Amino acid sequence: MTSIEIVIEPRSRDLGGFQVGRVLPYAKRRTVGPFIFFDVIGPAEFKPGQGIDVRPHPHIGLATVTYLFSGELRHRDCLGFDQIIRPGDVNWMTAGRGITHSERTDDARRASGQLMHGIQSWVALPEEAEETDPAFHHHPKDSLPIIEQNGAQLRLIAGQAFGQTAPVKTFSPMFYVAVETIEKSTITLPNNYEERALFIVNGNADIENSSYSDGQMIVFKPGANPEINVSAKSKMMVLGGEPIGRRKIWWNLVATNQENIERAKENWRSSADNNFNNTYFSLPPGESEFIPLPED
Repeated sequence: MTSIEIVIEPRSRDLGGFQVGRVLPYAKRRTVGPFIFFDVIGPAEFKPGQGIDVRPHPHIGLATVTYLFSGELRHRDCLGFDQIIRPGDVNWMTAGRGITHSERTDDARRASGQLMHGIQSWVALPEEAEETDPAFHHHPKDSLPIIEQNGAQLRLIAGQAFGQTAPVKTFSPMFYVAVETIEKSTITLPNNYEERALFIVNGNADIENSSYSDGQMIVFKPGANPEINVSAKSKMMVLGGEPIGRRKIWWNLVATNQENIERAKENWRSSADNNFNNTYFSLPPGESEFIPLPED
């Protein structure tokens, strides 16, 4: 009897001039706990003068979490937050009933060039929190709990795991952990969540006499207690939580029902038509561009 439910390979997607590897959602596995979206950024080399420019766009019904291994990214949102995220830090943005943000390479990094590598995830909000007020929180690397486990260092990004709690405010039972090893190690999974997965950023993991490597997400069966043998100099992510239930996803909008998505679509369209003056959505300070509704 195997403890593995499915192994997911990333699919290449273009996000405004740069490629990402999309892991979730997947046709046979839409979510893992509340994680409804999981994109791998890079590794990508940006030469001097090049950078990422994701123009302002809306979100509803989710929280985004960005975690970098190398490079920097500048976040701006309509609440007025303007934050550079660096490796090991956590940017947690709660969209709730609606938020607008952009993601760009800052001028200094654009001038020098950089290697970008990281993960951007969406965490679906429970139905009772879908209309919560939008918010943004930045948590520096040094504020995140560290767990030592059999030669591996685990940094708790969000949620609860291994007796520790991250400073990020979450809305449903979940965990998100960055794993780094400098020698061969054996790691375990939190055993108090129904849905759990391992994503291999780089390196190798041996599970039940099979080997897995860069870019693969291994989703485990409920109640499984696998022994995960990790190679030296590896980076991995462990994630999951309690099932969140079915969600509808359209563009950057997530909801339990189609009516909320249709309302957000119309709000974004009308906001753009009125130059974002006194309308539902507004642009981040300092921004004048935006991404139109895809169907427009």
